[in-house]
Amino acid sequence: MYSYSFEKLDVWKISRKLVVKIYQLTDDFPREEKYGLVSQMRRAAVSVTSNIAEGAGRKTAKDQASFYNNAYSSLVELLNQLLISSDLGWLSDEKLKEVRDQIERLSAMINSLRKS
Repeated sequence: MYSYSFEKLDVWKISRKLVVKIYQLTDDFPREEKYGLVSQMRRAAVSVTSNIAEGAGRKTAKDQASFYNNAYSSLVELLNQLLISSDLGWLSDEKLKEVRDQIERLSAMINSLRKS
């Protein structure tokens, strides 16, 4: 089976794992947040992977950088939402630290993509 270029990127593989983690974490959130914060967090996480994939498919460095910038912005948005979730008591300090470490690693990787 053919593999697309984005599927070979470690940053995409790690961001894909982050999506799964966010879905698992938000399963425990209050039901009334299903269409609020849960939906926003899941969309932001998926947006990171989608923008990396789309950027990898672009021909010019400028186009690629634009999508990698969008991926970074979605990652920062997700971190903000995780911090709010922690403030509301829906996310333990331990789980926040675990996912934040993953976000920091991804952030550095995406910044490298943006600069290359």
